[in-house]
Amino acid sequence: MFQNLSERLSNVVKKLRGQGRLSEDNIDATLREVRLALLEADVALPVVKAFVEQVRVRALGQEVIGTLTPGQALIRVVRDELTAMMGQAGEGINFNAEPPVVILLAGLQGSGKTTSAAKLALRLQEHDKKSVALVSCDIYRPAAIDQLRILAGEIGVDCYPSEAGASPVAIAQAALAQARRQFKDVLIVDTAGRLAIDEDMMQEIRALHAALNPVETLFVIDSMMGQDAVRTAQAFNDALPLTGIVLTKTDGDARGGAALSVRHVTGKPIKFMGVGEKIHALEPFHPDRVASRILGMGDVLSLIEEVEQKVDRDQAAKIAQKLSKGKGFDLQDFRDQLEQMRNMGGLTALMGKLPGTAELPDHVKNRVNDKELVRLAAIIDSMTRQEKLFPAVLKASRKKRIADGSGTQVQDVNRLLKQFDQMQRMMKKVSKKGGLQSLMRGLQGRMPPGIPFQ
Repeated sequence: MFQNLSERLSNVVKKLRGQGRLSEDNIDATLREVRLALLEADVALPVVKAFVEQVRVRALGQEVIGTLTPGQALIRVVRDELTAMMGQAGEGINFNAEPPVVILLAGLQGSGKTTSAAKLALRLQEHDKKSVALVSCDIYRPAAIDQLRILAGEIGVDCYPSEAGASPVAIAQAALAQARRQFKDVLIVDTAGRLAIDEDMMQEIRALHAALNPVETLFVIDSMMGQDAVRTAQAFNDALPLTGIVLTKTDGDARGGAALSVRHVTGKPIKFMGVGEKIHALEPFHPDRVASRILGMGDVLSLIEEVEQKVDRDQAAKIAQKLSKGKGFDLQDFRDQLEQMRNMGGLTALMGKLPGTAELPDHVKNRVNDKELVRLAAIIDSMTRQEKLFPAVLKASRKKRIADGSGTQVQDVNRLLKQFDQMQRMMKKVSKKGGLQSLMRGLQGRMPPGIPFQ
């Protein structure tokens, strides 16, 4: 998400950097480019107008014109206003209520409510250490009931029974009574969606809200909706006392307009965003970090948090111990690192959080393909244990056998060995005293403002 917007705004930022003087004319020219970039990203016109006017007011004041580095100051103003547009500070689930805390999910059909219900349940169970239960009130789509039950089984969460012929209110009330008896901390209620907004749907979800009195009423919206997101968000906001928004499918080819519009239209915070199909792929929404990502400054804090949560610490400690004893980094270690990378969402997800990636040439970005991780792993899996430990033995005949076994070409095997060689050299530098600190200091110049090196 935000790829096109990020590219456009990164070009604007590049032009501004280093400018010793800004006038009203070149500020207007810059804001015209910003306005076009936002409109192309499907941000609603009223939101664009309000944003550009707010930046203009601040830019023409002493905050920018009077500074020694006006270009950098204007970039900071744009980032601050992007952050304000999306909600200033990230907000989580409100647990300040008598358990079970009821979370009601609402949205159109196909917006990703059922999957988001399971992802949220897993997140609350793992990160907040809450006892969670799920229930589906979608009596019109039996597949939704089955889907939620299957997902609940995968993550080890109770899913209370639902029947296609029952009343949604009766299902929800029975589930709430059962959650109380079992002393659950949270009950997440998945509701029925429709292909379009209609009064019957709104009446049903209003009745569910009245019966459950949920602490959180989250509006789930597909981030690929674009301009339609504004109309849909407004209709749900008028019908229900929403407390927050969940953006889904943000890993897809979305322009990002929904994320920048729904907060402005509803006045409610974006609390979470779905960043992939996997059950762990739900992240808290941090407006300041997303704003930095849009402007090509990366999102190092989220990357650090993801590494801490998803990297296998035992495996990392094992590799560190090997390196500290002077033992080499072998192909099996490389294979393990590829698997860790896949667990973190792949190369595309990682690149989106690294500073400066928006400025990379298109031919470089287009070479980033998560399928490549699968191909590399297959090549290594086709090797013998000796070959993984001692890559130097890999001559022409062995490379041909490995290529045939992995369904690849000998050139692919050679490319992997070259990448492994580069990784091995980097690991040798890190293993030396002060190596990691030197590596991090080299990255420091690419980090967004406000993130100090520790």
